[in-house]
Amino acid sequence: MKRTLLFVILCSLTAVCGFSQADLQPAAIVKLTKSEPITVKQLRTEVERMEKGTGRALNQAERLQVLDVIINERLAIQAAERDRITISENEVNQQIQQLRNVLAQQLGRQPTEAEFNQAVRNESGMDLQSFRDQLRRQLIVQKYLMSKKESIINSAKAPTNEEILSQYNLFKTQFVRPETVRFSMIQVPYGPDAASRVKAKELADRLFREIGSNPSRFDEVASRSQAPNSGYQAGDGGFLPRNPEAQSVVGTEFINTAFSMKQGEVSKLIEGIQGFQIIKITENYDMKNLELDDIVQLGTRVTVREYIAQALMNERQQAVLAKASQELITELRAGNTFQVFNQNLNW
Repeated sequence: MKRTLLFVILCSLTAVCGFSQADLQPAAIVKLTKSEPITVKQLRTEVERMEKGTGRALNQAERLQVLDVIINERLAIQAAERDRITISENEVNQQIQQLRNVLAQQLGRQPTEAEFNQAVRNESGMDLQSFRDQLRRQLIVQKYLMSKKESIINSAKAPTNEEILSQYNLFKTQFVRPETVRFSMIQVPYGPDAASRVKAKELADRLFREIGSNPSRFDEVASRSQAPNSGYQAGDGGFLPRNPEAQSVVGTEFINTAFSMKQGEVSKLIEGIQGFQIIKITENYDMKNLELDDIVQLGTRVTVREYIAQALMNERQQAVLAKASQELITELRAGNTFQVFNQNLNW
């Protein structure tokens, strides 16, 4: 019995050791300026991260594509080091801060460290330090690409008026603004349990009786929401289009109520998705087929003309960026600059 148990333990240890050794084997070696292995473990980690993001296993051809991306990045970084192109810690911090600002806009406040770290993990599948390391590598590659292919990258030309008009005529049936309202809202959140909901209903009823149908009283009650422990929230609800997407967010009763009202009117008490609500319509917009100089999205100053021009410019910039990247990759891969070990890629 003891010998059998010892044999099982030894077999298990051998299997673990063999797996570790396999992970340390090279999937490829990059050698533009120095010999730098890409281990099977490093490739597996990236493949597994992508599989988690896509929700499916990558096939052998797709794994090789992932390896190609890693090889290209390593080649570019070695070339950047050779040419003394670097990225400072401040440049990385600026990019991180931009991401924090985007999350702050989504939350309506500055995110906590825990919230930001979780957002990074949700989007990238990495912890913050790993994400910073990847970001630094990407910034180095971008900076090197710009230094070598600046003339190509800057060759994209702005679209002409004729090109903008042609694009508008091609897609004009899609430039439609749905019937839209802008509203202010007072909301009493339901709370986590039945008792909290009953208490919220009592407060909502009291506020509704105080307001009645008087727009001025609505504004007075809304301003008191800032008081400590008011029990309710209030503010500008923004622009609400009449479409299925908006209805799925705010609920059918909310949509039907909002679009039955005129500017300045105060609603009945609405039993919404997140709480009891009272709204006041501040702006009404009919459905409209947009012309070139109409605002493409309410709340912004961007016209249809500007929107089309930017979209065309983005397409051209992406095209020249792809061309520049491919040229650089071809140059870096020329000669004996890397080696792939196909025998180590089957797992």
